[in-house]
Amino acid sequence: MHLTTNLLFTTFIIISITSSLEVVHALALQPQHAHDGGCIPAERAALLSFHKGVTSDNAGVLASWHGHDCCRWRGVHCSNQTGHVIKLHLRNTSPDLDPYDVCDDANSLVGEISSSLLSLKHLEHMDLSMNCLGPNSVIPQFLGSMENLRYLNLSGMPFTGRVPSQLGNLSNLQHLDLGTSSYYGTYSMDITWLTKLPLLQYLSMSTINLSRVDDWPGTLNMIPSLKVINLAACSLDTASQSLPHLNLTKLEKLDLSGNNLGHSVASSWFWNVTSLKYLGLGGTRLFTKFPDTLGNMTSLKVLDLSESSLDESGNLKSLLKNLCCLEILDLSGNFMNGDIRMPMEGLPRCAWDKLTELHFHGNRFNGTLPNFIGEFRSLSVLDLSSNNFVELIPPGLMNLVRLTNLDLRQNQLNRIPIEIGALTALTYLDMSHNNLTGSIAVELGKLKHLAFLFLEDNKLTGPIPPEVMNSTCLTFLDLSSNHFNGSVPTELGSLKNLVDLDLSKNNLNGVITEEHFANLKGLKMIDFSSNNLKIVVDSNWRSPFRLQSAVFSSCQMGPLFPTWLQQLRGIDSLDISSTALEDKFPNWFWYTFSQSTYLNISNNQISGSLPEHMDGMDLEELYLSSNRLTGGYIPESICKLQQLLYLDLSNNLLEGEIPQCFGIQKLQFLLLGNNSLSGKFPTFLQNNTNMEFLDLAWNKLSGRLPTWIGDLEELSFVLLGHNAFSDNTPADITSLRSLQYVDLSCNNFSGAIPWHLSNLTFMTEVQNKFMDMDDRFIGTSDIHGSYMEFPVMGAGHLGEILSVVTKGQQLVYGRTLAYFSLVSLDLSQNKLSGEIPSSLSSLASLAALNLSYNNLCGRIPSSP
Repeated sequence: MHLTTNLLFTTFIIISITSSLEVVHALALQPQHAHDGGCIPAERAALLSFHKGVTSDNAGVLASWHGHDCCRWRGVHCSNQTGHVIKLHLRNTSPDLDPYDVCDDANSLVGEISSSLLSLKHLEHMDLSMNCLGPNSVIPQFLGSMENLRYLNLSGMPFTGRVPSQLGNLSNLQHLDLGTSSYYGTYSMDITWLTKLPLLQYLSMSTINLSRVDDWPGTLNMIPSLKVINLAACSLDTASQSLPHLNLTKLEKLDLSGNNLGHSVASSWFWNVTSLKYLGLGGTRLFTKFPDTLGNMTSLKVLDLSESSLDESGNLKSLLKNLCCLEILDLSGNFMNGDIRMPMEGLPRCAWDKLTELHFHGNRFNGTLPNFIGEFRSLSVLDLSSNNFVELIPPGLMNLVRLTNLDLRQNQLNRIPIEIGALTALTYLDMSHNNLTGSIAVELGKLKHLAFLFLEDNKLTGPIPPEVMNSTCLTFLDLSSNHFNGSVPTELGSLKNLVDLDLSKNNLNGVITEEHFANLKGLKMIDFSSNNLKIVVDSNWRSPFRLQSAVFSSCQMGPLFPTWLQQLRGIDSLDISSTALEDKFPNWFWYTFSQSTYLNISNNQISGSLPEHMDGMDLEELYLSSNRLTGGYIPESICKLQQLLYLDLSNNLLEGEIPQCFGIQKLQFLLLGNNSLSGKFPTFLQNNTNMEFLDLAWNKLSGRLPTWIGDLEELSFVLLGHNAFSDNTPADITSLRSLQYVDLSCNNFSGAIPWHLSNLTFMTEVQNKFMDMDDRFIGTSDIHGSYMEFPVMGAGHLGEILSVVTKGQQLVYGRTLAYFSLVSLDLSQNKLSGEIPSSLSSLASLAALNLSYNNLCGRIPSSP
């Protein structure tokens, strides 16, 4: 009995010790939490080091990164079992993000990627995409040591240099996204390191330069686990490599768009990949007929053949008939001719009820849509823009009850069909840039879900029907460049979701009051310019919105500055030019718009002087031309605007010397012409090496032109006429290869004309290109002052300052900078002497040459 008791006791002790040891062992395996139960201290320290590398976090993404428990921080996820950090997800999801410039986005994290992340040894998922981490630096090599990573997304980040092959050490990686939307200069000469990633399913290297990679299909074929390959815009020049044995049997998506492959489409290696659901070949310039194997790719749901050579591919219709899973087809930008019925009839009948998107943009189709389109009952997007349609809409189209996007812009359509009111699911309708006449169909008011309505650049007439405002979901409304008349309906004020409103360039009249703005809480941009509107808003009005841009040019707002403008504090861009203001700048004006980057107050009757204090302003563009500014001089305060790119103070009453603003070094356009300014050529311009347009004409400036003017390599327009400049014309001016317009007339220049005029490259090359700009006017006035004007193509946004004197007439080119093919050299009314240089004959694009009223001799060179 005693023995049994001792045995039981001994057994109990052994079991107790064993259990205790197990508990101790289990405790040893538990993560070492902070004293308050937070995350693992070493991992918390690593994250805080990463935080220190972030120099800017305007959106407060890392604002929660404090306290001991890092597992509760935004973007940080820990394992429930071990407590280790296993996921770091900090992708920038800003809705306003510009993927082409993430570093300019206010919500981006800015800084560097800290190597402290190596301490997160259990990290499986890391997404830092669409942030500005590591700008102008290479992808960190140390990332290749984070061996537990299964998911790595660095897309959209501004890396440069070579992709590190060390990423091939991430043998557990299943998802790798290094793609971007911009050409930052990232490249790879060898991608064989990818073959060390046996589990890789998703690969995106879009926009990374792979032009020097040999046999990229053969390398990728060695990774049979791949399901997605995105090599869009990678500078690949061929896909014609042969694969003796196809291993990519799981591949579902292949995107090669934006690569100039430029070979026979049939020779490409991927036509036997029958597992593909997505094939992107947009912009690859593949040509000749498609192979019969396309018809075997029966799993295809998305087929992008945009910007190919399909006008030569007559067999496409027969090959599509078996693609019964097809949901999205893009044939845009192929310049295909003929009736739209031809490609429509080629669509696989077995997929009619599955098709969701059809893109035929940028072809030369005409005719009318076939009525059977009404059987595409799943269709949500139909893009027929940039074709030659005149009549288009069949009755069957009205059966598309799921159609949300209809793009008909840039055709020759002549009416808005009243039947369009039946498409009640529409959220996007674009009929801009057509020949639409008559009034807006009131049936548009039935489209209750419509968010985007674009009808600009047509010939629509009559008043704007209030029924349009029934679409209370409208966020973008553009009715500009039509012939609408009458008043703006007050129902406009009910569009509480409106973000962008453009009614410019019409014949609208009447009064705009605060009632028009009553509920526009989300409004960001507004343009009422080029109408006959009068804006009368109560001085006590409180704005419901926070505008980013407002254009009221040509509206009546004067004669006094309206006090309600104070409600626009924080606006980025304001145009109140030609608004009949006859006032001095009120004290509140420059404070109210201190955060603005663009101010246009030109063509008014504003008097007085500029403020003495302009510190802290963010202005990049300031236009004050054609006013009555006095004050005797340009104040030194203008020098505080160190971000200035455009400054226009021309056509005022300013006197005195131009201030030496050595702090301003970014100027591209400086217009001070037609004042009474005196003194020497401004020396601070030597630092503004991006200067393109310089107008100091019609002043009282004197002295020599500096030799460093030849260092302003971007200078295209130089207007120094009607001053008192003297001495020789500096030969250095002939080194300005971009120079296209020179006016040195009516000065006291002496000596010979510089001989090396053939260095003026722009003038020596025949210019055949016109920039795509708004129509302006060219005027002609004879020496007796009679004047007429007629339209001319090509002008920009600066002023009626370009003129050519030829054959007794002065041709004045329309207001604002003209990057058109006007090439002019005017050295008239000086004291030049010597022979006319023969090098003038090399200026092949010269449209106007004036050497009159000098002391020149010799023969006039013949044309080239």
